[in-house]
Amino acid sequence: MTDAASNPLLAPSSLPFGLPDYPGIRAEHYLPAFEAAFAQHRAEIDAITARSEAPTFANTLERLEAAGDLLGRVARTFYTVSSAHATPEIQEIDEALAPRMSAHQDAVQLDAALYARIRAVHDGLDDADLTAEQRYLVERHFREMTNAGAALDHAEKTVLTELNQRLSVLTNAFEKNLLADTNDLAVVFHDAAELDGLTDGELSAAAQNAADRGLDGAYVISLTLFTGHPYLSSLTSRESRRRLLEASRSRGSRGNEWDNREVLTEIVRLRAERAELLGHDSHAAYITADQTAGSPEAVHELLRRLAVPAATNARREQAALQAIVDAEETPFEVAAHDWAFYTEKVRAATYDLDRTALRPWFEAERVLQDGVFRAASALYGVTFREREDLPAYHQDARVFEVRNEDGSELGLFVLDLYTRDTKRGGAWMNSIVSQSRLRGTAPVVVNNLNVPKPAPGAPTLLTLDEVTTLFHEFGHALHGLFATVTYPHFAGTAVYRDFVEFPSQVNEMWIFWPEILTSYARHIDTDEPLPADVVTKLHESEAFNQGFATSEYLAAAWLDQAWHSIDADSASTAIDVADFEATALADIGLDNPAVPTRYSSTYFAHVFSGGYSAGYYSYIWSEVLDADTVEWFRENGGLTRSNGDRFRDRLLGVGGSKDPLEAYRDFRGRDARIEPLLERRGLTG
Repeated sequence: MTDAASNPLLAPSSLPFGLPDYPGIRAEHYLPAFEAAFAQHRAEIDAITARSEAPTFANTLERLEAAGDLLGRVARTFYTVSSAHATPEIQEIDEALAPRMSAHQDAVQLDAALYARIRAVHDGLDDADLTAEQRYLVERHFREMTNAGAALDHAEKTVLTELNQRLSVLTNAFEKNLLADTNDLAVVFHDAAELDGLTDGELSAAAQNAADRGLDGAYVISLTLFTGHPYLSSLTSRESRRRLLEASRSRGSRGNEWDNREVLTEIVRLRAERAELLGHDSHAAYITADQTAGSPEAVHELLRRLAVPAATNARREQAALQAIVDAEETPFEVAAHDWAFYTEKVRAATYDLDRTALRPWFEAERVLQDGVFRAASALYGVTFREREDLPAYHQDARVFEVRNEDGSELGLFVLDLYTRDTKRGGAWMNSIVSQSRLRGTAPVVVNNLNVPKPAPGAPTLLTLDEVTTLFHEFGHALHGLFATVTYPHFAGTAVYRDFVEFPSQVNEMWIFWPEILTSYARHIDTDEPLPADVVTKLHESEAFNQGFATSEYLAAAWLDQAWHSIDADSASTAIDVADFEATALADIGLDNPAVPTRYSSTYFAHVFSGGYSAGYYSYIWSEVLDADTVEWFRENGGLTRSNGDRFRDRLLGVGGSKDPLEAYRDFRGRDARIEPLLERRGLTG
């Protein structure tokens, strides 16, 4: 298992673009490969620090960038699987690997000799003859190692390493608990009448889900990662809606073996202690210090500025819902599980629009080929060809070869559309191979969604929200495909966390672009395009229900900030999770029971097991740039190759090799204005 002949992970893949040969990789290959990769990377770092000559960019930074190739390859191969197809074997490996990976990363990031060499190169930057990308690489490595604690003394580093290892175990446990509890809480219905309002395709998916669990004749609704569920907008049974939302909101807080409350409060405490050790008042201060926001105060200012009008709009929307309910034969007070259902009634009454009836126009394959891919081809000249001969990590994952307009190879795109019990919730993009001129590698990127899989032979019909998610995640994929850099440190989406959502949000604009919409939004049976009057109504209703949508998002972003703004002393006291949430939401005025936070703490994977701790604000922060960019595209002719080239060359193409706000100014000609965002979300009043 420790040589290339017995372990396929220890040699570069022979497949195109370095796509791992997943059919040849077994679970028992991973840990030996990681151990070999750790040892090789450590030896490469030691070779750098053992050099006797004075530190230079070439003998220190460039060699550092060349190091770790095997580890990166093994890690990307494994973590792609552990998030998208986490079998019990893979989960066990993930659990064992977490502290080892943390210890190895710390050994490199906190290496005093390596830090001294990088600091020496950094101190001599003014006299060095380096390219802009090289200078920025020096600055980033120095800043990141400093922030990681490389300047601490030996005793402090020992404490820091212990904190990091324990945190890696806890975040892994949080995700494992959430996946198990989410699967356990999937809601079982025994009568199709309980699911009145769902389409035939949705019923088919629920029946197939039940059959896969050995519950023939039943219907099983799996839970989404976020609090709400798409089916809440169409289920006519109030009891069924209540059961679905109640199951969703109870994840990780039921007092069972998968309860996440103690896990998350320990995460909060250890993050606060680590921040204090590193010289920061809180984890939020530690994180934002190296983001475009710069400080928690800047984040709080934006969130509070938006919360007041968002909450006001939500209350206005709630009153409209209540008016409809009050006119019914048996009135009741509108609750959270009623909101989506009655919102569709208000939408129908106000705009004569039923979004739940649009699914026959959004067949998944057509959305992909004639929507997502077509927009990218029109804008950037790229083409896509499915490679059924190339294997992915799961039979549902499809591989596409991507080429530039001149026919040159660009990379591979992998789409994994369907939900399954071994896949974590939500939607995401990740890289299996990252692009680098130094290493001679081209990108292989993955998009994961969680669309219910229909029974064999039935079409996959998407909701409008799922269409939006597909375009959004593909925006990340384009970022990963287009970034063309020399050094792996800057590859793909390796940008500031509060900038990374910007390209993906921009890509959503093409959903309703006329020539794209008429291409993909065609009825599954008649091939008729989405009627023009429906398109008009969709545009007219764009700001509709934005009070709710903005409030639920801001509530989650504020919870993230509240947890991570706690100092070490406060975090060391016992914290009741429910009480903490209630106090935090009341503080910002987003404590409306009918508008629950998009994620409650016990299933807030973004911040307690993902990379968004103290950074969930990034979506709205990036949306300021996104809305301003959409305005630019509209002012400059929209979907044109020249516009695509400018956006690709000046933003997507630079990856992380340039300060993101500098790159934005290069593209836009100025800093972003917030007014387009306020108008989009109906917050101008």
